[in-house]
Amino acid sequence: MHIPQELRYTREHEWIRLEADGTAVVGITDFAQSELGDIVFVELKPVGTELEQNAVFGTVEAVKTVSELYLPVAGQIIAHNEAVIQDPALINRDPYGAGWLIRIQPRDPAQIEGLLSAEEYQSMIGVR
Repeated sequence: MHIPQELRYTREHEWIRLEADGTAVVGITDFAQSELGDIVFVELKPVGTELEQNAVFGTVEAVKTVSELYLPVAGQIIAHNEAVIQDPALINRDPYGAGWLIRIQPRDPAQIEGLLSAEEYQSMIGVR
């Protein structure tokens, strides 16, 4: 199970990476995609949508289930990963790279520091 050290994580299995320009990239973890199985559909709130921390920003649909996606920090959606909308299985193949979901403009980037570290997330999911 791959858990990149440089990312922060939520208890709902999203990850977030703060970029040098102050924006942030959000996706779901390797653990989440493996638990969901083959992802067949992604639906995301429109670009421009302002959301509070932990608000639902979309859903991913796998063969057997639909799972809501929760925003790790408050902010505005500024971009979707169009490649994932066209090919949702990208999330299964590369959850931390090509399978990212949205780019946001965080309202308060300091909220990211309050999220789980890689070690804390690893401990939460019980993976060694």
